[in-house]
This record gives sequence, structure tokens and C-alpha cells, in this order.
Amino acid sequence: MAIPNPWDPASAPSAAGLLLSHWVASGIVTEEMLDISKKTAPCFVNFSRLQQISDIQAEIYQNNLEIELLKLEKDTADLIHPSYLVEKCDTLQSMNNHLETVLKEKWAIRQRLLRPICQESLPLEAVYHRYMVHLLELAVTFIEKLETNLETIRNIPHLDANLKKMSKALTKMDILVNKTEELAENILKWREQQKEISLCIPKVLTEESYLHGLDIVPTLPFVSKVHGQTINAK
Repeated sequence: MAIPNPWDPASAPSAAGLLLSHWVASGIVTEEMLDISKKTAPCFVNFSRLQQISDIQAEIYQNNLEIELLKLEKDTADLIHPSYLVEKCDTLQSMNNHLETVLKEKWAIRQRLLRPICQESLPLEAVYHRYMVHLLELAVTFIEKLETNLETIRNIPHLDANLKKMSKALTKMDILVNKTEELAENILKWREQQKEISLCIPKVLTEESYLHGLDIVPTLPFVSKVHGQTINAK
């Protein structure tokens, strides 16, 4: 039930209300003054806002806490979730049964291990056949590359020396390439000179024949250098 405001003259005919009505009627107090007195003070407004802010912060904290709990539950689902626990229990039970069987057949297994297994085949369940085929392929590949891998391992200590030898060989190869290029250029020059000589010889022979017909001996010989040698053509 709402409590009547003693300062409101219309709320209830109390003594305070009658007094206020008398003051209003006599003009001592006006309606505007009474309205202003009804307004909430600013300090109380700030208190209400602070209370709302505190409530919102508490709600945010609660939501963050719930989120952290959900993340923790997600991270530890494989440890505390019932389905995972049942699966792990089944696996442990299967391992326990296997160990119990091994312990029961310990003497038979020991005797079996003491016997040679040469020219005998071990039973293998069908579900593991494809893995066995893949394992055999890997074993064959490993055996094929075993000698190469061992040779590589043996050469690791001599790697620095081999690199130095390779560097020297590359340097010598560069020198040989340069000499080969120079020799090729000389050969091309020599061929050009041979072509010039082959073109000049018929002219020289023609001139000699003409001069012999006139009984005149040429005073200047035809001189040509071919690959560092001098050839005199008379």
C-alpha cells in the first residue's frame, strides 16, 4: 500500500495537508514552491544511477563467470563429459581383460616365445591387413634407400672438405671455359684470315703470270700473317 505524501494537500486530509492548504490560501506558499519541493534532489538521482551501474556491473560479472565456466567445460569435456568417460572406461576394461588373459596364459606364452618362429606365420586379424601391406611397402623403400642413406651419413664429417674441392673444381672449370672461349675466338679469326688468303692467292697468281709474260719481277713480296706466322707470296 502506497504511503500518502504529507506535503501533498490533495493526498489526504492530514494536519500537514490542512496547514499547507491554509498557507496556500493565505498566499504564504504558492503552488510553484510546492511543485519544486516535490522534485527529487540531484544527489538522490546520482545515487539511483550508481545503483543501476552497480547492478549492470554485477550482471556483466555474472555473465563473464558463466562464459568462463562454459569454456572450462568445453576444454575439459574429454575428462568430465559422461560420453567420453564411458568410452575411456570401455577402453580400460578392454585393456584389463587383455592383461588378465595374458596373465592366465603366461606359461603358454613363455613357452611359445622360447620356440623359434622360423618358417612359421603369425596370425594377423583381418582389420590389420591393410596396415601390414603399407608397413611392408615402407620397409621395402627403407631397405632400397638404406645404402644411400648410410653413405650420406658417412660423408657428413667430410662435407666441408668436399665443398672446398667442389669450389676449386668450379674455379678451374671457369678458367677452362674462359680459355675455350678465347681459343674459339682465335679459331674464328684464323678462319677469317684463311678466307682472305684464299681470296688473295688467285689474284697474286694472275699478277705473277702477267708479270712473267712481261719479263718483270715484282720487287715487293706479298706478306701475310696467319696465326702468328709470316707467309711470303712471290
